[in-house]
Amino acid sequence: MIFSLIYIVTRIKYEKIKTDDFVDLAIFTIIFGVVGARIYYVLFELDSYIVPGDFWESVKKMVAVWEGGIAIYGAIIGGFITVFIVCRIKKLRFSTALDAVSPGVMIGQFIGRWGNFVNMEAHGGETSLPWRMGLSTDGEVWNYYHPTFLYESLWNVIGFVLIAIIYKKKKFNGQIFLLYITWYGFGRMFIEGLRTDSLYLHLFGLDIRISQIVGFATFVIGLVLIIINLVKAKKGKLALASSPYLNVSGPKSFDLAPSADDDDEFVEQPADPENEISDAQDVPAEKPDEAQGDSAESGVVEGSNDDLDGEAVEKADGPEANEAADKEDVL
Repeated sequence: MIFSLIYIVTRIKYEKIKTDDFVDLAIFTIIFGVVGARIYYVLFELDSYIVPGDFWESVKKMVAVWEGGIAIYGAIIGGFITVFIVCRIKKLRFSTALDAVSPGVMIGQFIGRWGNFVNMEAHGGETSLPWRMGLSTDGEVWNYYHPTFLYESLWNVIGFVLIAIIYKKKKFNGQIFLLYITWYGFGRMFIEGLRTDSLYLHLFGLDIRISQIVGFATFVIGLVLIIINLVKAKKGKLALASSPYLNVSGPKSFDLAPSADDDDEFVEQPADPENEISDAQDVPAEKPDEAQGDSAESGVVEGSNDDLDGEAVEKADGPEANEAADKEDVL
C-alpha cells in the first residue's frame, strides 16, 4: 500500500490535483475498498457465514475480515464507487482521478499477490511444469501446483510498465483507467480458469466462475471505449481536459460519468454584442474629484487653444492680411 500511495502522489501532482483532495480521496477509497472486497466475497460464499438461528453470530462472521476472505474485484468496485462520490463532492473530474489511482492499484496487486504465496493459497491445479509451486502441510508429502499468484503478479508488473510509459502520452481523460481494466480483465479471465478456490455463480444449473465473467466483461467494455475515444481524439472531437476540476472552460473531454457541472458543457463561446453593451453600462460613473480634475485639464487645453488663436490673429495683421482684405473689397 505504501508503494502504491507513493506512486499515486506522483500522478496526482502530474494531474494538478490538490493535496488535500488527494488525502480525502485516499482515506475513503482505502476504507471502502476493503469493505467492498469483504462484501463481494461474503455475497458469493453466503452459506458459509450464515449461522442458523443466530443473527448476531452470522454478522460477526461476516465482519471478521481478519479471518480471511476478500476479493480484488470487490475492492475495485468499492473503490470505484467511493472515488465517484468523493469526486462529486470535491468537484473533481472523475476520469482524471481514476487515471491517477489506477497504476497505484496495479502496484498493490502485484505486491499483494505474494501474500497468497505466504499463506499457501490462491494457487492452481496440480502440474509438473518446471515453475510449479510445491506445498506441504506436514513437511513430508509435497504437492505441486500452478503458481497462479505468480502469473497474476507478473501480468500486473507488465501492465504497470506499459501504462507508466503510456501515461503522459494519453489522448483523453479516463484512458489509463480503461487500459487498466482491459489489461487486468483479459489476464484474469484466463488465470482464473486455473485456480482451485474460485468464487462461483450458480446459474441455470451451471457453476460459473464469477471472476471470469467480470474479467471478460471489463475487457470487452474497456476495449470498446478505448477504441471509440481514440477515434474521436484522432478526429479532433476529443481532447484532454485543461483542468482536473469541473466548471473550468476548456476542450471537450471524455468522462466516465459526465454531469451538468462538467467542463464538457462549458465550451468557449464567441462574444455577444448585447453582453458587451451591458458590460459598458456596468462601468461605474466618474467620481466628483476625477471629474473636476478632467475639467481642469480641459480648461488648460482650451486656454492653450485660445493662445494659439491669438497668435494666429496677430500674424494675420501683417501686409498679407491687408492684401487679402483688398481682394475681398473688390469682390
